[in-house]
Parts: sequence; C-alpha cells; structure tokens
Amino acid sequence: MSSILTIAPTSAQPLTVNRLGYGTMRLTGPGIWGEPADRPQALEVLKTAVANGVTFIDTADYYGDDITNRLIAEALYPYNKDLVICTKVGATRNPVDKSWPPFNRPEQLRQSIERNLRTLKQEAVQLVHFRVMPGAEVPFAESMGAMYDMQREGKIQHVGVSNVTPEELTAALGMGEVASVENMYSYAQRTTMNDGHGETRGGEVLPLCEQHGIAFVPFFSLVHGLPNAGNKLAELAQQKGVTEAQLNIAWLLHKSPLLLPIPGTSSVAHLRENLAAADIELSAEDMAYLG
Repeated sequence: MSSILTIAPTSAQPLTVNRLGYGTMRLTGPGIWGEPADRPQALEVLKTAVANGVTFIDTADYYGDDITNRLIAEALYPYNKDLVICTKVGATRNPVDKSWPPFNRPEQLRQSIERNLRTLKQEAVQLVHFRVMPGAEVPFAESMGAMYDMQREGKIQHVGVSNVTPEELTAALGMGEVASVENMYSYAQRTTMNDGHGETRGGEVLPLCEQHGIAFVPFFSLVHGLPNAGNKLAELAQQKGVTEAQLNIAWLLHKSPLLLPIPGTSSVAHLRENLAAADIELSAEDMAYLG
C-alpha cells in the first residue's frame, strides 16, 4: 500500500501528498457555525496534524463562516512547502437559519475564490473542488466553466469536483482536467449518498476515477460509514485491537491507491487515533473478508 499520492500527475504543477489527510469542518462551533468552543485546541489540532506528517488539509470558506480558513492561517502560515490546502466553493451559509444554499453563479464562485485567497494568504488556490449543491439553478457546465476560467487566470492551480454523479464527472472531464473528486464514500456507503440536505445522489464514481487516474477524497467516511457497516468490520477491528473507525480508514487506504481519506476531529487525542490507522496492515484475506 503506497502512502503517497500524486494529484494531477501529468500536469505542469502536480501535487504530492501523504494519503491520510485532515478535514477541518469539525473545528467550528455547533452546527458547523461560529468559533470553536476551544480555540487553542483547534489550533493545536492543525499544528499536530502537520507535525505528524499530514500534507493535505481540506477546508471551505463556508465552514464557520470562514472560520476554518482563519484557523489554518493562524496556526500554519507561513505554510510548509509540501502542504496542500484544498478548499471548496459552490455553497454559502445563511446566517439566519444556518442553512447551506447554493452559491454557484460565476460571479459568486469568483467571490468565494477571492475570499479563500485573502483569508488563507495565498496567491493561488492549490486545489479547489466545485461542490454541487441541491437546488442550484445554474447549470453544472456554467459553474465549471467559471472554475476553468479562473484556472486560466492563475487564481486556481487545480480544479476538482465534489458531490458529483458519474455523469457530472464525465461532463467535467469533457471541459478540462479534473484533478480530484471529493464525494461521500466509506466501507458501508459506496454507491448512493444522501448529502445531508434532503437529496440522494446515486452512482459510484471511484471506477471512473481509477480509469482516469483522478484522486478521490472521501468525506463523512466515519459519520455515515460506521452505523451501517455490519458485523464484519466490528469483528475484524476487535481481532486487530483497533477501533471500527480506525479500520474504516485503513480499509479506504487499502481499497485504492487513489483514495485520500480526510477524517476530521476537534480533539488532538482523536486526531492521533485517526492518524494511527495509517499503520494498520490489511492482508488480501482481510480485504476479501470485509468484501
């Protein structure tokens, strides 16, 4: 099992990362809104992650609102040269009801990119996923066109997509290079995902990613992956003396060399537990048993 992944390997600016990243969403306050309850620990989580080999951090300007980006800059700037900060655009937050409305018109996407650049103190976003949101009125192709426009302008190095169906990924590939996909994926949830906003989107995109050599960043793998995992994951975790959450991460790392898990937490202790999952070895027999 390789611990290294090169994102967009054929491009002029490939990104090489360790295959266990960190997702920042849980660093915010309740409901993914506002400042964290323990700001010093949130900063320490980010510092500890990087100190322990994490070179891929996932964020979004609509986390918080813009809280995780601020925390990243405060904890880690100036950034290590090997650190990749991946952000998302396509959504915003309603400060009244804390909902997640689409924000995917070309001028809105540009506004989000500028905000990310400003808060993260970057000249160009290294990797940005366009997130498909339910209820969006702007056609997918129009939003993607704006993303590629900003890439040509030098504001974005690499364009990715998030929460996409195989059909949408294919459409994006017809417009330009897709460096990565960020979709819900786990041991127990591989082909259909409920995005948390009342809409279910079907289709497994991993085979398509493997066909085209596209990095796949699974999100919510612990939140949605464990309740339905069944007895096999629990049994094998007990045999190996690890938690089910750790085994789920290990399964992702063994499932495909293109998978880049980003388990998130607001606890330094839990972060260390997640990172330890990278050391779990699963044999071919183990993977066959899990199915």
